[in-house]
Amino acid sequence: MEPKENQSEKPQKKEEKKEDKNEGKKDEDKKEEKPPMNNCPQDPKEKGSAPKCQGCPYRQQCLQGAKTAGPPIEEQVKEKLQNVKNIILILSGKGGVGKSTVASQIALGLSKKENLQIGLLDVDICGPSIPRMMGLENEEIRQSPQGMLPIYKEQNLAIMSIGYLIKDKKTPVIWRGPRKNGLIKEFFCNTSWDKLDYLIIDTPPGTSDEHLTLVQYLKSSNIKGAIVVTTPQEISLLDVRKEINFCQKTNVKVLGVVENMAGFVCPHCSKKTDIFEANTGGADGLCKEFNLSLLGRLPLEPNILQSSEKGVYFPESFSGTETAKEIEKIVENVLKI
Repeated sequence: MEPKENQSEKPQKKEEKKEDKNEGKKDEDKKEEKPPMNNCPQDPKEKGSAPKCQGCPYRQQCLQGAKTAGPPIEEQVKEKLQNVKNIILILSGKGGVGKSTVASQIALGLSKKENLQIGLLDVDICGPSIPRMMGLENEEIRQSPQGMLPIYKEQNLAIMSIGYLIKDKKTPVIWRGPRKNGLIKEFFCNTSWDKLDYLIIDTPPGTSDEHLTLVQYLKSSNIKGAIVVTTPQEISLLDVRKEINFCQKTNVKVLGVVENMAGFVCPHCSKKTDIFEANTGGADGLCKEFNLSLLGRLPLEPNILQSSEKGVYFPESFSGTETAKEIEKIVENVLKI
């Protein structure tokens, strides 16, 4: 009789085979691993040609990509906006302080000046307010060989917003940074802006993707600077200080500060009451802290809602009021900057 095989040896052989297979997979994984590319040059023009690229297995791919990539986005934006003389950002670190109100009233006020061509761009992608504030909520964007055609409030006032690209106004815009950046590029590079004396850009609150993208894309264009909007109370000023520091770090000049909701003027007795108390000095203290100009101080005004809903320049409907005088003052200060 033939001797029986030792039963304990069989499982060991199977285990050895499994180990061999696993080792083979590990070897394949090692072959497929790509070297880390954390040290790649930041400038697209240097990719593949910088000294640190020598010896990199992906050098030829980078060199080929550099040939077909075309000019950087900021150069494309510069070319498309070459006929825009002044670009002004309306910023605030805090939401709900009235950026869109200030942006729309400045744009309307500038459009009333003779021989001025004005553009108003809304880059508050998740919460666009400009279409409603200009009384043009139900308009639709049309295409032309030169790109998207802005909506015109007047012959000299062109408006662009994502609000015109969304059919259902109740649909939320749930986008990550890259898609937002792509839309902002479309607003600059694929919109048929005519010659403009001023392009006013209404932004969302904070210092997030949209702000960084704007600063990057506009760094080679005629960006005049930023107007910062705040309310008197410290809870707003805390975030506005961050916005000013953001501007300083990104080399965006702060043109001045607008204080909104600066007291309430009774329409019956004209008595002024400070609803939001300026415990830390309000906009005056902020301007002294950062050596900035106070462009104007807007009181709480119930009638400004009516103007905003209809896209009406407030001083035309309520001339002589304190709010009307302050809005006109802000517009004149913008012209002097």
